[in-house]
Amino acid sequence: MKLSLNIVLFTGILMSSLISCTDKFESLNTDPNRPKDVTPGVLLGQMQYRIVNNTITAARNFTHELMQVDAPRASTSGQGLHRYVVQPGQAVWSGFYERLTDVDDIYSIADNLKENNYKAIALVYKSWAYSILTDLYGDIPYSQAIKAQEGNFSPAFDKQKDIYIQILKDLETANTLFDDTKALTYGGDMVYNANALTGGKNVGIQRWKKFANSLRLRLLLRISKREGEINVSQQINSILANPAANPVFAANADDAIFRYPGTFPYFNPYYQARTLDWREGTYFTKFFLNHMNMVNDPRRAIWAIPVTVNGQSVYQGIESGYPTSLEYIVGRNSSYPDVLKTSPLLGVMMTYSEVEFINAELALKGYNTGRTAKAHYDAGIVGSMVQWGATMPAGFLSTAGVAYNATGTAAQQLEQIMLQKYYAFFFVDYQSWFEKRRTGYPVLPRGTGIPAENIFPSRVPYPTYLQSLNPSNLQLAVTSMGGDKSTIKVWWEK
Repeated sequence: MKLSLNIVLFTGILMSSLISCTDKFESLNTDPNRPKDVTPGVLLGQMQYRIVNNTITAARNFTHELMQVDAPRASTSGQGLHRYVVQPGQAVWSGFYERLTDVDDIYSIADNLKENNYKAIALVYKSWAYSILTDLYGDIPYSQAIKAQEGNFSPAFDKQKDIYIQILKDLETANTLFDDTKALTYGGDMVYNANALTGGKNVGIQRWKKFANSLRLRLLLRISKREGEINVSQQINSILANPAANPVFAANADDAIFRYPGTFPYFNPYYQARTLDWREGTYFTKFFLNHMNMVNDPRRAIWAIPVTVNGQSVYQGIESGYPTSLEYIVGRNSSYPDVLKTSPLLGVMMTYSEVEFINAELALKGYNTGRTAKAHYDAGIVGSMVQWGATMPAGFLSTAGVAYNATGTAAQQLEQIMLQKYYAFFFVDYQSWFEKRRTGYPVLPRGTGIPAENIFPSRVPYPTYLQSLNPSNLQLAVTSMGGDKSTIKVWWEK
């Protein structure tokens, strides 16, 4: 009996202890350094880093080869972007859509918290990312995308025209939402550091607002052929006529660049790239380097490695689209310097230099930008030099091959603008290809190894896995666009 009583007492004490421990379990297992709630600031910096990594990879692995910035040392299969062969899904798709879920979360959380600056930043990222996706593929999931939590695993594809209409509206909304009297409550901004006020103003938010309007100009110019379907000229003029309400980039300090801090985990994605992958398997092309050589462009020393030829240190390129029988010898031509692997400057989304070239073209077309096409053209070149830390030689803007020909035909002037814009697009996602499709410039030489039937591409075919994941909506999109080949022109290019 005494033994039973002791057992009962012991059991009671044990149960009491367990209950007490259970009551304290949550507090004992709570990390005081981990935020209890997900805020926009927690998501923002990580999203900024991850999404721009996609575009850097795209620039190096896709655009640079297609647009004759570089070419592979050997290419025996007859394939390759330099021969105008584009594989299905050979561009961002899943990487962007994954990050767009983060963008959507930032917007939703910020909306609940009534944090308009975060909402506006999310709208800028959404517009920027979807503009790239639709310019790559044409019709894409948009209005029904990122709805898996709601049970929609097979989103419809929106027409490119409708996507552009909404993107432009979202950028206008972002422009009105930005409030430069408030800091980002939860921090997190790794692009403009809009996390605090300076003298009562948020300079970072002012720059985000400029980014929104600069992006509007980029996209409005891109769809300028569709004037009448969308009021392109009216929207451009509304931006130009009221710079106080619709500011755009006005200096290099405004550049939308994710500057890699070089601290864990925010490294340049090429930080650990092998020499073989980084420069021994790829060389700059003659097209890219020869013009820079002719005008003694100071950006060469930043972008390329010189090689010794006949005792002279030179920048030398290779052919693009060469025959499959040709193979270049390792180390005989210029490639990427290793310093770019750790450069904080590769995370480019949009720059002041690009905006000046946009304005140069607008001025050429008769828009009132407040300056001449030549003035904007010169400013665009200077802006690119400053962006890359290049020292521009005295008289460079008057050099033959650089000096703006204000008396030339409109086509000649546009060709000049677009050639310099092409160089300013170094490591900028797919933009030089998009602009080539829009304007026809720069005029690229056609390699002798490109089969006659290979046509310069106008889009990327959809990823093949969509045939099993979303077959019915994919087929509707393909039918609507007239096919899924790389030669099919998207709405704004027709």
